Amino acid sequence: MTTEDAQSAAGTAEGQGPVEIDEEMARHMENKREELFEKFGIRDEFPPEVLEEAKERTQDVQQEIADEVDERRDLREMTTWTTDPIDAQDFDDAISVEERDDEYVLWVHIADVTHYVNPDTAMWAEAVERGNTVYLPGYTIHMLPPVLAETVCSLVPNEDRLAHTVEMHLDKENLSYETIEIYKSVIESDARLTYTEAENLLDDPETADDLLEDTSVDLAEKTELIWELADRMHEQRKEDGSLVLNPARDRAHTIIEECMLKANKAVTHELMWDRGVEAMYRVHPQPSPEEWDEALVEIQDLDGVSIPGSTWDDPRKAVNATLEQAPGRQLDKIQWAVMKVMPRAKYMNDPFGGHHALNFEIYGHFTSPIRRLSDLINHWIVYTNDVPEDLVALCDRASDRQKDAEQCEREYKKFLEEIGLDAAAVNNRGLEVIESED
Repeated sequence: MTTEDAQSAAGTAEGQGPVEIDEEMARHMENKREELFEKFGIRDEFPPEVLEEAKERTQDVQQEIADEVDERRDLREMTTWTTDPIDAQDFDDAISVEERDDEYVLWVHIADVTHYVNPDTAMWAEAVERGNTVYLPGYTIHMLPPVLAETVCSLVPNEDRLAHTVEMHLDKENLSYETIEIYKSVIESDARLTYTEAENLLDDPETADDLLEDTSVDLAEKTELIWELADRMHEQRKEDGSLVLNPARDRAHTIIEECMLKANKAVTHELMWDRGVEAMYRVHPQPSPEEWDEALVEIQDLDGVSIPGSTWDDPRKAVNATLEQAPGRQLDKIQWAVMKVMPRAKYMNDPFGGHHALNFEIYGHFTSPIRRLSDLINHWIVYTNDVPEDLVALCDRASDRQKDAEQCEREYKKFLEEIGLDAAAVNNRGLEVIESED
């Protein structure tokens, strides 16, 4: 790495190194976590039988995958890659893309977790108990045992992996779905990109050679194509009335966000309209007109902020337009004004009501089965077309556990700030305990 490259890297989370704390601080943080885990009923340790079952499912994996190839679509020759934070512990989604004369084809490959975790396993019961992975700054409580999630369910580069693929053929003019196919596959990821590496690749395509074992893979070209497609999807979503609370978006995050939204929407479209089955849909009620007015008045009264007059009829478009023009110092206040009036989204077995913030008539989660119960269950429903008898209870369970996880995270971040730690820095850079010299 050149001196210039090193200086550039130092401005990123991975370039700054972990946040350093002493042993006393580490014990103080551990005690606080245990207090919060007890308060919110979060289990930090896995039962022995769950760990043993997970360990057994990682045996002879390559032979098992080889035996599955004939029963699945073999996509191993397709250019495929993952993009995740620098400290990601598992890689549950990968993408592929092609531009054809009259269409785009977007493949979103999701780790086939239900091949290993099904309703007859102890791991499934434990996932129901936990509901989701809990992400605290510098500390993670997993929904599934890491021995499974970080190995056979992780779409690591240059190894065959079982996946559940969503193949979407998109109209070139309006990016609507022409056809949607969802099927089991075998893939081989060509590269594991961090968000920073993806940004660098878009700036300098020649960096692709440093990221690949196989230099014949057209990763730079594909990354440029997926960015152009994702940018169009993002702008179209805004035009359609989707609320975008973070206007300062980088390209790498936009690519992943838009591809996952497109895949989630495709899957729940398939489940509701083509199959007519119950599933774990994500329903987000809308604020009342009075609540929206309250938020917009609060935003309009902020110093240096003006809501464009042409957007008042659609509060979501009004907020989007205002965020793009407002001074940076006011962004948090605008976001908070909106969040205060937003009802909580919840999981339901019927999509009635849609997702207000996204402005999607039907929506649900599919792309993160390693860390969310809802996605794991939707994988099972897509594969078997069999709806669990206790689906309503499972929806309530997933909603409640998500609420607990979010509250736990908020209280832990507040605690970190009280003891003088920057929660964002800990979250982005991790922690390192420095032993005392005594």
